[in-house]
Amino acid sequence: MMLSDVMEDYLKAIYQLQRGQDDRIKTSEIASELDVTSPTVTSMLGKLEERGLVDREKYRGVTLTAEGETVALEVVRHHRLLESYLTEHLDYDWSEVHEEADRLEHHISEDFERRVAAALDEPDVDPHGSPIPGADLEPPAERNGDSVTEFEQGDIVVVEEVADHDAEILSYLADHGVEPGVELEILEVAPFGMVTTRAADHDDPVSLPEGVAHHVRVAPLPELES
Repeated sequence: MMLSDVMEDYLKAIYQLQRGQDDRIKTSEIASELDVTSPTVTSMLGKLEERGLVDREKYRGVTLTAEGETVALEVVRHHRLLESYLTEHLDYDWSEVHEEADRLEHHISEDFERRVAAALDEPDVDPHGSPIPGADLEPPAERNGDSVTEFEQGDIVVVEEVADHDAEILSYLADHGVEPGVELEILEVAPFGMVTTRAADHDDPVSLPEGVAHHVRVAPLPELES
């Protein structure tokens, strides 16, 4: 099935919005994710429905069909493998790779994908901690982390994943050591949503506004066996 880049972008966006929830995805959510108007989304969803890639219910939103999910998973796999290759082999900063991968993800061959995966030793996650679908295009296991806003003062957590969309935010987080695999101490949780943390091996704390903190997913520090 030949699909346009834009169609693949919509399927990827719906897949990512569906993550961790059972509800249908609303037109307004897709419009916000892709920075387009709701009428534009409505028009595209009609085309995707005609091709059997989404299941749409009026006033309730959409979900991906099995075929639509397979397409989305392939695009996501391409994107995250490319992000990994750009950082590991071409010296890109993790704040730079999202847009580059967006441009390339639709145009690589399956042979190129296999070679990139082999060069990276078949990674499970990308530089931001997001799980990479396998070559079988089965949905990857979800990580168990929650937004750092869900934790309390005094908690020690491990960063699992950071949203990759905003280069400026990623640079800010990296400057303060907030990256996947790093331990964070929650120093303060303000009533208005600001979370202040300190990364291991960093003396200075970092304050995360709610809109930023919401995109830093963490898990409790595993308890050591006695």
